[in-house]
Formats: sequence, structure tokens, C-alpha cells
Amino acid sequence: MNSGPIIDTRGLRKVYRVGRVDVPALRGVDLAVAPGEFLAVVGPSGSGKSTLFHIIGGLTPPTAGSVRVADQDLAALTDAGRTNLRKRTVGFVFQKFNLLPNLTARDNIAVARYIAGMDAKPDAQFEEVLRLLGIAERLGHKPNALSGGEQQRVAIARAIVNHPAILLADEPTGNLDTENSKAVLEILRDLNQRLGQTILMITHNPEAAAYAHYTVHMRDGRIVERT
Repeated sequence: MNSGPIIDTRGLRKVYRVGRVDVPALRGVDLAVAPGEFLAVVGPSGSGKSTLFHIIGGLTPPTAGSVRVADQDLAALTDAGRTNLRKRTVGFVFQKFNLLPNLTARDNIAVARYIAGMDAKPDAQFEEVLRLLGIAERLGHKPNALSGGEQQRVAIARAIVNHPAILLADEPTGNLDTENSKAVLEILRDLNQRLGQTILMITHNPEAAAYAHYTVHMRDGRIVERT
């Protein structure tokens, strides 16, 4: 059994071409996340944290360096292989809830299992997750009948319904008020503590980062501090 990092980046670089100008977004990032850790990545706009998120999630390739996720070298995977990794190994939560408006909360969650080729019916462990998220009684409602906090809880449920090894959250409280932000962060902490879910969360908010085990601070495409 592999006991190494579940996320491991070495010398990660990303350069975007804007017209005739090369714009570096990452300038050599080394990052290791152990299974079961809750990591927050913070930094100002343009620091490279969202680029790091997208590369770890297999959504965009790096310009140089290596990325291993759940012991898989992303560069060695085909497009189909990276898609399969996202379906089964990595769950995503974004600032925008991205729920399908014509589907109920239950069906929004079931879609993730259907896309992954799994039985759409949630299992017993997932029923426990629904109770943890506090949305078991709201599954028959469509998104427009749910509050922002409830919609984000449904989005979290959708992200973890397939029991991914890693949950990547990009500004998960960015569209929420203070009360709902706290509730969602407490849910993420509970998922980590009770289920051992590995979580990497991008945030600009120090109060949100305080829920994590530790925080990586980024600036100008580099990791400048770990606290």
C-alpha cells in the first residue's frame, strides 16, 4: 500500500501566452499533501492558486514539472484517463454551485454517479453523508427552491457521492453569507475528521483557511510560506 503523498507536485511551472507575451502563473511549485490532510491554499489574486487547483485537478496541463494524484502521473494519462480520474478519484466544489436547474437536488447528486458509470442509487455511507450535510429533507427540491447554503451543500454531496480520494474546493464560500460560510466550512471539517476525506481548498479568506490543518501561502506563482 502506497504511504506517500496523495498529491505531489515537483517543479511545477505554468506559462500562459497572452499575445506575444509569456505570462508565468506558476514558477516552480513543490507541494505534497498526505492522505487525510485538509490543506488551504491562500494568496492574493494572480498568485497562482487557481492555476495550481486546475493543474492538480487535471483540468489544464503544466508547462513544466510533474504532478502525481492518487499515485498517478497526470502527464502519463490520456485525455480519457484524466477524465476518468476526475470522475472517480477527484471531487470538485466551486464558488458557483453549478447545479442543473431543472433537476431536483437528489437528481443533481445522482448525475455524478451516472456519469461515472456507477449505480445511481446512493449507498449507506452516502446516506450518512446526507445527514451530515443536513439536506436529507431537501432532496426533492429544485435549486431555485434552495438557499445558497443548501445549494452549496448539494454541490458538496455531488462532489463526494462517488467517494473520491480527494476533494478540491475552489472558494467554496465565495457566494455565501457569513452564517452559511461557517456552516459549509464546518461540513468540510467534519468530512475530513469523520470520514478522513483529503481536502485541498483554495481561498482568499484567512478565516476559512483556519479550518484546515495547515495553510500554504502563495505569491507571484510561488509558495512563500507554510503555516
